[in-house]
Amino acid sequence: EDPSLERHFKGHRDAVTSVDFSPNKKQLASGSMDSCLMIWSMRPQMRAYRFVGHKDAVMCVQFSPSGHLVASGSRDKTVRLWVPSVKGESTVFKAHTATVRSVHFSSDGQSLVTASDDKTVKVWTVHRQKFLFSLSQHINWVRCARFSPDGRLIVSASDDKTVKLWDKTSRECIHSFCEHGGFVNHVDFHPSGTCIAAAGTDNTVKVWDVRMNRLLQHYQGNAVVNSLSFHPSGNYLVTASNDSTLKILDLLEGRLLYTLHGHQGPATCVAFSRAGDLFASGGSDEQVMVWKTNFDAADYGDVLKTQKSGTSVDGAHHTLVEKDCGVHLKKTKSQDSGRNHAQQEEETSLANTLEHIIGQLDVLTQTVSILEQRLTLTEDKLKECLENQQKIIQNKTS
Repeated sequence: EDPSLERHFKGHRDAVTSVDFSPNKKQLASGSMDSCLMIWSMRPQMRAYRFVGHKDAVMCVQFSPSGHLVASGSRDKTVRLWVPSVKGESTVFKAHTATVRSVHFSSDGQSLVTASDDKTVKVWTVHRQKFLFSLSQHINWVRCARFSPDGRLIVSASDDKTVKLWDKTSRECIHSFCEHGGFVNHVDFHPSGTCIAAAGTDNTVKVWDVRMNRLLQHYQGNAVVNSLSFHPSGNYLVTASNDSTLKILDLLEGRLLYTLHGHQGPATCVAFSRAGDLFASGGSDEQVMVWKTNFDAADYGDVLKTQKSGTSVDGAHHTLVEKDCGVHLKKTKSQDSGRNHAQQEEETSLANTLEHIIGQLDVLTQTVSILEQRLTLTEDKLKECLENQQKIIQNKTS
């Protein structure tokens, strides 16, 4: 079933810049060039709250992981932390020396990362809004900064056409991705933490592996991409573009699934809910829209299940080979029936080794990123794999 428009919120008086769902999905926050933050109730007939405090355009909003706070960043150079209730109280702190483009909570809710036109990325404690440190290697406006799901890394996107990956502990830039042909508007981590996706004014979305620092996927559109959001399953990505469309990309198949027309004028922001059953979008047309995802939930549920369980030792062996070089080993019947004891033992130990390797491949995220399944690898890697296979075969026959 195709995604469908579920709700339609009108109340902003200028372009919407940012949208985010509360963790319990009962509320939706949006920021706008009208200097206001709106909190919309997902329950019908409940009125929206308009929060006034910023002296200039609100560029970004995000709910804390607990849902008890909403952070907003503004052109007035401040960050505000709001309590999303009737009173709409907020604390304000001067965060940067220029427009604050992006705010993001760490997954434990303890830290906040902000990005600004003053070319810096800053990290703060949420509790006392205490400044911790600055990351300053970008040479132009920083549009977006995000924590990795485990909080160890920070990724930032800038008008200097780079995406930078930072180690939060050492505060050093680990890698710069320079493949964008234009400004980079938005960047985010895959739910597994193993990849990032970035959207740019060169009309592209690029997905990189942050362990190997290599480009995995590249989607060429026909308009500037302003924003993107990963589905919690990690299998889909939704984007918002200047041609007024939202696009849903299937990351497993590496193709465009849906193009949605709802906004009049540029679609500026988009975000999936924590459960993935809804996504929200905002546009220059001052409107906030909520869409029902309607993907077949069984599709990604099954993929995640098989990923985790790794059914049999043989299965594990196959997946590994397939992931590494796109070569799929299939046993023929004759081999199976003619197995002897020694061969079986050898295969078991081999399979155990392979299982061990799989275990090590991704200790952090426990399941090897689903994306890896369909990656086309460089010829070198393929050659290396084929050589290894030859060796294994030679060893078996000798």
